[in-house]
Amino acid sequence: MPLCIAAGALVTTLAVESFTLAWTHSIEKTRWEEDWRLAGGRLQLVEARIRGSGAGMEPPAGAVLENGVWRYRPALAPLARLRLANSAYTAGHELCFDGRCRPLAALAGGAENKPVDLYACP
Repeated sequence: MPLCIAAGALVTTLAVESFTLAWTHSIEKTRWEEDWRLAGGRLQLVEARIRGSGAGMEPPAGAVLENGVWRYRPALAPLARLRLANSAYTAGHELCFDGRCRPLAALAGGAENKPVDLYACP
């Protein structure tokens, strides 16, 4: 089941079963990463990582520090859709798959200042 990336009327389709969503915290300048997979027509968050801690970035209970990275498994039910901000005023999200990271805004057709939705394509 492919991943759909929607920004306004534009929908991009990617033939992936899993991906990593990454971004840099706007204040602390610390990288966050989340591993997602498509399962049963939904998005399932598998693991998250924080490369440090700081304002609003405290690792949750049960997180494990490995080589300077906090790793944990969020207790989040699978989602039908994930909506992300896409502001020109902060560093954007990256979508990583096939061994490369790409700017999410570019995959969404450069839809600046419009939310971007990720979901399993029907």
